[in-house]
Amino acid sequence: MKILIIEDSRAVAAVMAARLSSLGHEVDVAENGAIGVDKFETGQPDLVFMDIEMPVMNGFEATNRIRAHEAKQPWAWTPIIFLTASDTAENLITAIEAGGDDFMSKSVPELVLEAKMKAMARIAALRQRLSFANRKLEEQASRDGLTGLANRRHMDLRTDLAWDEALRTQGSFALFMIDVDHFKKYNDHYGHQAGDDCLRAVAGALAGVIEHTEASGLTRDAFVARYGGEEFAVIVPEASAAAFSHLTATLIDAVRQLDLPHEKNDAGGRVTISAGGMRMAPAEGELVALFRQADSRLYRAKHGGRNQAVVTD
Repeated sequence: MKILIIEDSRAVAAVMAARLSSLGHEVDVAENGAIGVDKFETGQPDLVFMDIEMPVMNGFEATNRIRAHEAKQPWAWTPIIFLTASDTAENLITAIEAGGDDFMSKSVPELVLEAKMKAMARIAALRQRLSFANRKLEEQASRDGLTGLANRRHMDLRTDLAWDEALRTQGSFALFMIDVDHFKKYNDHYGHQAGDDCLRAVAGALAGVIEHTEASGLTRDAFVARYGGEEFAVIVPEASAAAFSHLTATLIDAVRQLDLPHEKNDAGGRVTISAGGMRMAPAEGELVALFRQADSRLYRAKHGGRNQAVVTD
């Protein structure tokens, strides 16, 4: 385990660090609560030993700061064991009420220390498994199961945050609404399994364009989402005029280059997309209006022959 000892006595810290290291643990030491909180936030230890009386910041305040930091992260919790000069019921009550999980005498016998570390190691292993499972659940909740792109719910959340940031910085904001041309005909002709494969391929092509942020002149906040059915959305916060113009052609061309057969598509017998794009400053309108305007331009692209983009900057 990674263990952080927050203890102002160098002698006590050195002895405890040596004992824990001999049991196979990785140990770091902080000489007061303030330094301890900083090391906790950067090092993310599996266990903290906390002295109570320390200069600059005592153990109770340091514990409060650690718990406040963990409250910002889902499922975050790290065991904190207070180091005390004596094992008394009063010390135990005080330690628990301060946000600690246990207390231990600084002169704890070796066998007791070893036993407690075995218990803490089991807890650390369980926390790692829970953290991994939680990350997987969050990923599943935010990703479209077919394409792996952001789903509609996650798109709405990220877009709202990006729009608010653009309002704050008075930056620009761009959006593309994209539709696979004659996709119903594709499904009817090739079957739904082939239709799923087609959507995955289109999603990969669109995501590939956005992932090359430097070549496209985009910020890392740009992303692609599955809007629903055969529709996709490309969200481009802080889009420059040059990046917006570049994307207009690049997104269409990326799908063309897939060279997927589509006998029922008039555009060369290959899978193509139509897109509607809009770039504006958030101060000039509302997010809902931006989606509507991009969608109206998508409608014009489809009724103007498909395999093209209609945009307004």
